[in-house]
Amino acid sequence: MINAQTAYVAIFGNPVAHSLSPQMHNAAFNHLGLNLAFLAFKANKAAEAAVAIRTLGLRGASITIPHKEAIMGHLDEVDDVGRAIGAVNTVVAQEDRLLGCNTDWLGVVRALEQVTELGGKRCLVLGAGGAARAAIFGLQNSGAEVFLMNRNQERGHSLAAEMNCILVEWQSWDRLEIELLVNATPVGMSATRDQSLISAQQLKGGMVVLDMVYRPLETRLLKDAATAGSICVSGLEMLLHQGVAQFEIWTGEEAPVEVMRQALVESLANETD
Repeated sequence: MINAQTAYVAIFGNPVAHSLSPQMHNAAFNHLGLNLAFLAFKANKAAEAAVAIRTLGLRGASITIPHKEAIMGHLDEVDDVGRAIGAVNTVVAQEDRLLGCNTDWLGVVRALEQVTELGGKRCLVLGAGGAARAAIFGLQNSGAEVFLMNRNQERGHSLAAEMNCILVEWQSWDRLEIELLVNATPVGMSATRDQSLISAQQLKGGMVVLDMVYRPLETRLLKDAATAGSICVSGLEMLLHQGVAQFEIWTGEEAPVEVMRQALVESLANETD
């Protein structure tokens, strides 16, 4: 029950109405009896999010598309991992200072480690935004070899050089014996829900495929991957595990992982009822 002592955390992005973070975190707060509440705010600019966090006196914040990179310039401090990734998805308010960090990479690694070992894997990441940066960092940190593919070649070249991975051409990637594929683009959601950047013929049995898009739960990419005999990992698992790490940063408590997973599953199920 919200009262005058309730502390708040919020997610900022644009769009943000689709976010399942409020359901996931509020279920965890309630389960542990914490006097916290999680809200969602649309922010057109990263600067607006930073001002809101300070003005509203929030405990912390989750940062989503398209502000994960831009928010860094409006924080008082970014930790070493956040700087290495070049993107922040988590903000902690300590006294009058805003501290940024990144849990997306943990979400990627923990979701994938449920189905495969990452060390030595040949991995292909699609995209060049904040989510792709986190995926590249997490995979490299786990000992994988990372290749990058992006529709905007200039941005792809820049990111590949910055993060020491190999940019490949769209027409040649399937000759690289890729063992693990991560879609870190929004292709597959909303207006593009019937689309995939990868043709069904390029997917192979035994390949691990993670699609960060979680609405729909089974994207076109994951449907094609399942048909090909690939091992599919839903974006819901990545969302869950990055959220678990956020929860523990904000509260100092061990996250009730199954409670959070169930909240996500039920929220998506209610949308399709």
